[in-house]
Amino acid sequence: MEKIKMITPIVEMDGDEMTRILWQLIKDNLIHPFIDLKSDYYDLGLMHRDETNDQVTIDSANATKKYGVAIKCATITPNAARMSEYNLHEMWKSPNGTIRAILDGTVFRAPIVVKGIEPAVKTWKNPIVIARHAYGDVYKDVEMAIPSVGKTEIVFTDKEGNEKRALIHDFDNSGIILGQHNTDKSIYSFARSCFSYALDTGLDLWFSTKDTISKTYDHRFKDIFAEIYENEYKDKFEKAGITYFYTLIDDAVARVMKSEGNFIWALKNYDGDVMSDMISSAFGSLAMMTSILVSPEGNYEYEAAHGTVQRHYYKHLKGEETSTNSVASIFAWSGGLRKRGELDNIPELVTFANELEKATIDVIEEGSMTKDLALITTIKNPKVLNSEEYILAVRSKLEEYLK
Repeated sequence: MEKIKMITPIVEMDGDEMTRILWQLIKDNLIHPFIDLKSDYYDLGLMHRDETNDQVTIDSANATKKYGVAIKCATITPNAARMSEYNLHEMWKSPNGTIRAILDGTVFRAPIVVKGIEPAVKTWKNPIVIARHAYGDVYKDVEMAIPSVGKTEIVFTDKEGNEKRALIHDFDNSGIILGQHNTDKSIYSFARSCFSYALDTGLDLWFSTKDTISKTYDHRFKDIFAEIYENEYKDKFEKAGITYFYTLIDDAVARVMKSEGNFIWALKNYDGDVMSDMISSAFGSLAMMTSILVSPEGNYEYEAAHGTVQRHYYKHLKGEETSTNSVASIFAWSGGLRKRGELDNIPELVTFANELEKATIDVIEEGSMTKDLALITTIKNPKVLNSEEYILAVRSKLEEYLK
């Protein structure tokens, strides 16, 4: 078949370790043979981020603003061990956190549901979509080790120089403190994104924080959501036959575990990070979840909602075979290409993305899968494929569908 032509480049953000290996395999076998790919490429591998003082991450986010659609591979957020391993100049912040702060969007994560991979929670019959706020909180925190006895305070100084203070703690020994923030502007954007996405998908929207404990910080989120709903979305929700409600996060967890799914669960940044991993694991695998960052300006960034699969990468470096699940990375490509096709009015690109996803799922439902899924599938006698074999199986199926 003739390769599909693109009009506008897609921003491509390469990543680290085993997911970087899978990324190249996906491009070589599932993208380049079918698409005349136009991409604005950024190497977000940890070494290159270090070489550029993380400027490459900022550049990739700004390119997403320029072109509107990005596809991102999983990346390392370094800790002390990574500092030594990669001989870094600095313990760089999460690239996802940097990108999300620049785009100021909301991350929507949903499990990829496949027949034969049954949810660990028996009541779940439909996907649960996590709407994760993508700015601030612990991801933009300021931390300090307290060495000795002393007083710590929060200090706000307005532009006239007037100060407002609040005591954090009087230390009678050493300890630690952490400061975090958010902005009304970002919270309003988060709320509107969640309500709009609920209308687009026809799903109920839940929102939860812990405002009974955090009576100012979390309560601000609750109040802004209530304001936006009452003033902008209540009538639209009622007309669409969907509901919005707020509850405390511990109550929400209990409700989620007893629900049938088929709703959006909106959460603050860290809560969304943790709960999306819980949802994806319970539905089958961390590698079976889509992740889409949507900005208020209508920019989109598609990524895999998991890490760089470090353990498999070390096996790969030793020349050992791995069976690494690439489904979420494939869906990052299909999602980004579909959106590019929609925005540029290229129906062939949209069709290709749909067929790629169908092929990816059909290979599994027909009994061929990576080891992580073979260990939990209800399909009898599954065929376990290694990392490359699975991608090649998807290519073979895709070629059938595109004839």
